Amino acid sequence: MAERRKMVRKGHTELSISAQCRTLSLHRSGLYYKPRGETQLNLELMRLMDEHYPYHPEKGAKRMHAWLKRDKGYKVSKNRIERLYYKIMGLRAVLPGRHTSKRNKQHKVYPYLLRNLEITRPNQVWATDITYIPMKKGYMYLMAIIDLHSRFVVHWSVSNSMDADWCTKTLEEAIQIHGRPEIVNTDQGSQFTSDEFTAAVLGKGIKLSMDGKGRATDNAFIERLWRSVKYEKIYLSPPRDGLELFLLLAEYFDYYNRERRHESIDYDRPIDIFKKAA
Repeated sequence: MAERRKMVRKGHTELSISAQCRTLSLHRSGLYYKPRGETQLNLELMRLMDEHYPYHPEKGAKRMHAWLKRDKGYKVSKNRIERLYYKIMGLRAVLPGRHTSKRNKQHKVYPYLLRNLEITRPNQVWATDITYIPMKKGYMYLMAIIDLHSRFVVHWSVSNSMDADWCTKTLEEAIQIHGRPEIVNTDQGSQFTSDEFTAAVLGKGIKLSMDGKGRATDNAFIERLWRSVKYEKIYLSPPRDGLELFLLLAEYFDYYNRERRHESIDYDRPIDIFKKAA
């Protein structure tokens, strides 16, 4: 992977950076993005919340603040935790309640289409989401798209900001590689309700499904993916920079798709189910 990355050249007379990355099976995100910075204290607080949240998703910023203050001994304000929890990390409690980082109310929200839907084949439903990734110095965001039938991660990308353009390009790259799904399921984040992202989905004849308000568990499969990648890879070897993060994720997702046997699919490997029936 590192050797292939060295082969990419800016200013190539015939191939753009994107074309070179596609030819070498590299993600463009590994070439461009640098980690965002925060104070050391904020990075510590976010790391603690990031580790705590998968096992206590019912906690919003108010309860996270109480936990950090009373159980961990951090004398920090509730406003600080609300900013980190909602705005920077993009977290939300499973239970319905007041949130400060939600959808843009001017954007259209699409109905949830997966209720009582029997998912029986690959490329029937893809689910996507974004998660915060802690690093030794700073942080980045990871977007992944998972095929719900096979649990196969069809594409992923990293960025130092959560914007609609990044999300749209990541989805379009996934479609170029694997073809169109019938349904794409997201949450109600402003990146996914944006005109740019929704047009990219609907314009290709794909149905757009969105999780219900206050229903973080609707996207449970990709939430499990976040817990797996963090506890099985990121927390064990915190990356120093964007390149190291990219290489760690590339290694992990290759293992996740091609070697790891998943209990939720009768201990099969995602690649076997995705390729067999695709």
